Amino acid sequence: CSTSPCVISQPAIIGLFFGAFFFGTLNLWLSGIDGVAKSFLGGVFGAVLLVEIYKKIIGFKHSTGLYFIPGLCVLIVVGRLGCFFSGLDDFTYGVETNMIWGYDFGDGIRRHPVQLYEAFSLLLFLVYFLWAFAKHKRFWVQKGFYLFILFYAGQRFSWEFLKPYETIFASFNVFHILTLSLFLWALSNLLGKSHDT
Repeated sequence: CSTSPCVISQPAIIGLFFGAFFFGTLNLWLSGIDGVAKSFLGGVFGAVLLVEIYKKIIGFKHSTGLYFIPGLCVLIVVGRLGCFFSGLDDFTYGVETNMIWGYDFGDGIRRHPVQLYEAFSLLLFLVYFLWAFAKHKRFWVQKGFYLFILFYAGQRFSWEFLKPYETIFASFNVFHILTLSLFLWALSNLLGKSHDT
């Protein structure tokens, strides 16, 4: 199998699974809460990492992520809405706020609905992608996935400052580190040599 999705599907799924559970649970433990958790961001990080390692091993140099952009956007939007409706039990809510759009999840405290911030951001990106792909197909084939990761990591990095997670370095939590790593990886590929698929 030589098509991009086929080449990376298995390492992507494995990385997504283990990354989601490892980093989700790590953040939970660092925040002083026992249990097992999942993180979509952790899953994306794990998938990207494992796919990049796999591509190096087999010598596959083509861009492989374009096909996954719409599905990832939809998954994130739906997932964030699910987190929002799960309330406090999901541990994805924001810190307290006096903003008029602050949301009370049932404990009498108005919090940043960071789940909705992310859902709305990715919905906007999906709309932009569907419009822009038709006009600049070659760019999106070569660099589209990197642009998606750049946007995803950048917006998620911002929302992390509005969450009550334990920090591990300065004011950064574990998800800050993941998003910053993804952002720099995507930026280096955007500025690097184009890959034809």
